[in-house]
Formats: sequence, C-alpha cells, structure tokens
Amino acid sequence: MADTASPSGAATVPGEPSPFAREMRRRRSLRRMSQLELATLAGTTQRHLSFIESGRSAPGRAMVVRLAESLGLTLRERNSLLLSAGYAPVYAESARDAESIGPAMEALRSILTGHLPYPAVVAGPRGELVLSNAAFGVLTEGAAAHLLEPPVNVLRLALHPEGMGSRVVNLAAWGRHVTESLRARAAAHPDPELDALIAELTEYLPPARPAGAPGGHLGFAVPLRLRTSGGELRLLTTLTSFATAVDVTLAELHLEAFLPADAATGALLRRREELRARGGPGR
Repeated sequence: MADTASPSGAATVPGEPSPFAREMRRRRSLRRMSQLELATLAGTTQRHLSFIESGRSAPGRAMVVRLAESLGLTLRERNSLLLSAGYAPVYAESARDAESIGPAMEALRSILTGHLPYPAVVAGPRGELVLSNAAFGVLTEGAAAHLLEPPVNVLRLALHPEGMGSRVVNLAAWGRHVTESLRARAAAHPDPELDALIAELTEYLPPARPAGAPGGHLGFAVPLRLRTSGGELRLLTTLTSFATAVDVTLAELHLEAFLPADAATGALLRRREELRARGGPGR
C-alpha cells in the first residue's frame, strides 16, 4: 500500500495518526478540554475535530491557526503546531535589536525609566534579563559576581542564596509564590528547560511553613521583604506583557515592576534614587 503525503510532502503511513493529530490530542488533553468544547471555540464541528485528531482529515492552515488560538497556545507553540501540520510558521521571531520591533523595545525602556525610583526589569520566558532600570541595583546589592555575569537570570538571582535569597526575610513564602507561578505556566506550556530551572530554584527554598502559620500565606499579594543597606523594603510586583503581539520575541517578554507596599519603602527608594542621581552611594 502506498504512503500518503502531508501538506509539506512528508510521507505518512495510512492508518497511523500524523504528528499533527497526536500533538492536537496532547495539547487538548493538557487543557482538559473536550472535543466539543474545542470545536465550539474554533468554529468547527466535533465530528470534524474528531477526524482531524484521528488523522482522517488534514486541516487547512487557517483551521490550524484557529485551533491553536482556541487552545491558548503561545505564538512559539502555534508556529510549532503549524510545522507539525506541514505549514510554514505564521509568526515572525525577531532579534531583540531588530528594527521591526524597535518601537516596542523603546517603549519598554521608557516605561522602565518612568517607573523610577522603583526597580523594574524586562525578562524573557525563562527569566533571562533583557532590560532594567537604574533602581535595579537595590535588588543586586551584595550579589555574587557569577550571578551578575551575562546572561543574568533574574529568577535565579531572586532566590539563590548568593543573590537576593539571603536577604529575603520571607523567602519560604515569597519564593514559593515564584516557583508555583512558574509551575502553573509549565503545566499549560510544557518546557523541559523551564522544568529544570524550577527544580533548581526549589532547592534554594527553606521548608514551607504550615498553613495558617504566621508569614505562611501563599496568596497572590505576598510582598517581597528585602533587607538592604538602607533598611528593609516591602515590595509588591506587577507583570505586564504585550497581549496583542504577533512577534514571538515580543510575546515572550514581560515587564516586572516593583511597587512599595508601605510608605517607608517608598521613602527609602526615593532617597536612594536622589543619591544615585547625584552620583552618590545609591547607584
């Protein structure tokens, strides 16, 4: 019996699900969606989706894109799904210094500057530092040189005992807020490299406190309590991303901005910025 060909020309064995069909089932299972739920979101029928997942029907490029969007895949994952179906990627992946995304990168720099006197960073999908503002120094204070050598990983810097870890008063609670957020992302978007980083970061954390114990709260507003040479800071964080990005590079960037959780923290950071601006020890 002759082999059949996929849209890309690759041979497939009749009766066996294609790589695309297997990937579709895997992605849908990860999100615990029924065929009917996904078909409704993608604007098709359950019967058609069943045929796609069994390999009995080869979807067009537009259908693959609709299915990927309905599954909530990242742009990188959407490109991967298109490739598995035999189609060229739809979404560009620009270099961070490419002219095409220059205005967006400049906008990020403006936001970082505007956020002073409070620290803020732009990081990649696994914590690699892309940009930071002048107040970033309050987070790197006393960190070991090897953690500050490019490429700097802000997640490792935050929890490593030779980075911020030894200065975080509530490391057990705040650190687990960080790692649990990463685990949630990894569950929805599997990434072996991210899994390895999570395992490493978890080793830096002290045992979790029992539920209900003082300081053991693991909610979404856990403040970062950070000892500095000027006193203890209490900081909250916000995350910002390009929600409508159609470039893989931009879509994978996020801006993490730290905000004072009390008046004393705000005053300390303002004094530090004033010293830095005058060339003093706040640099």
